[in-house]
Amino acid sequence: MKDKFYITTPIYYPNDIPHIGHAYTTVVADVLSRWNKLLGKEVFFLTGTDEHGKKIAETAERAGKSPKDFLDDLVPKFKDAWKKLDIDYDRFIRTTDKDHELNVQKMLQKSFDNGDIYLGEYEGLYCVGCEQYYTEKDLIEGCCPTHKKPVEKIKEKTYFFKLTKYKEKLLKFYEKNPEFISPKKRKMEVINRVEELDRDLSISRTSFDWGIQFPFDKKHITYVWFDALFNYHSAVKDKKGFWPADVNLIGKDILWFHAVYWPAFLMSVDEEIPKKVFAHGYWTFDSEKISKSVGKVINIDKLISITGNKDSIRYFLCRAVPFGDDGDFSEQAVIDRHNGELSNKLGNLVSRVAGLVEKNGIEKCDVDFHFSNVFEEVKELMETFQIDKA
Repeated sequence: MKDKFYITTPIYYPNDIPHIGHAYTTVVADVLSRWNKLLGKEVFFLTGTDEHGKKIAETAERAGKSPKDFLDDLVPKFKDAWKKLDIDYDRFIRTTDKDHELNVQKMLQKSFDNGDIYLGEYEGLYCVGCEQYYTEKDLIEGCCPTHKKPVEKIKEKTYFFKLTKYKEKLLKFYEKNPEFISPKKRKMEVINRVEELDRDLSISRTSFDWGIQFPFDKKHITYVWFDALFNYHSAVKDKKGFWPADVNLIGKDILWFHAVYWPAFLMSVDEEIPKKVFAHGYWTFDSEKISKSVGKVINIDKLISITGNKDSIRYFLCRAVPFGDDGDFSEQAVIDRHNGELSNKLGNLVSRVAGLVEKNGIEKCDVDFHFSNVFEEVKELMETFQIDKA
C-alpha cells in the first residue's frame, strides 16, 4: 500500500462567489482525502484559485478595482465556503503566490531550453470566458460552445508551445496508462481529437498584462493554462514523495486541458505525469449547467440552508448521482435524501441499535456484522470512484 496520497481539485476562477459546481468537486476531494487518511496514508489535499488572465482583469475593471484588490476581497469567500462545508484541505494555493509564479517561470525556461517554445504570430477566434482559441467549426452560430457568447478576433505576436511534437507521445501514453483519462467513457473523445491535432499551442499574450511574465521575454505574459496547470506541481515540488499527483479531480469541461496540454507540458520539462485525471459531470438546474456565466447559480449558503445541515449536503452531493455522470439539482431532491436516507433509514437504524443495547446490554447483543467483508467492498468502490455506492 502506497503510504502517500496526493489529490487536487481544479483551481477555481474567483470572478464571483463559489457555488454548487465548486462545492461538488471540493466535497468529493475532501471525502477521498479523508478516506485515504483512514487507510493510514499521509495525504496532501490541494485546492485554490486561478487568478490570472484577461477574464479576471476585465471583471476587476468592471468592479472598479485593481485585479489584486478584487481578488483579495473575493478569495476569502472561497475559504469561508470551504470552512462551512467542513473541507479539510492542506493548502489553498493562489496563482499569485510567489512560489507558484517562480515555478511557472522555471518551467517555461526549461521548456524553452528544451526547444519546445518558439516565437510566432497568431490570428484566431478567442473566448475570454474560456481563455481559449477556437476555430470556426468549433463555434455555434458564431458563439463559444460553452459560454454561448460571441468570440473575439485576435491577432498578436505570441510564443507557441510545440504541442504537435507530443502528439504521438501522448497517444502512446494513453495506451500505456489506460486509467489516466477517467471515467472510461470520456477517453475516446480525447484520443480522437489528439489524433487530429495539427497545430501548436499559443502560450503567451501581449494584449493585456495581468499574468506571469515570460522569463526570457518581458513583453509577454503566460497563457493562463500553462500558468494554472502547474499549480499542482508548485504545491508539492518541495514535499518528498507526493509528486506525481494520484488524481486531479476536474469538471468535464476542462478535460482537454488536463488530458492533453498538461501531460505534454510535463513531458517537455521532464516531470512525471499524474496517475489519473477524473472528469465528473455537470450539475444542471432546469436542464442547464449551473454556472454564473449562464445565470444559474446556487451558492453555498443557499445550499446549506435547504436542510440547515452541512453533512446532509455533503451526503447529497456524493450520493445523488454516480461520480462522473451529470445530475439535475432541486431543493426537493436534497430534502428527500435528507429525510428518506439520513433521518429515516440511518436514524431508525441507530435508534433500534441503541434501544437494543439499552435494553439488553452490549454483551447480549450478539451481532455478526462481517465487518471485513463490508470494508473490502467499500474500499473497492472508493478506489474505483463509485462514491455513490460506497
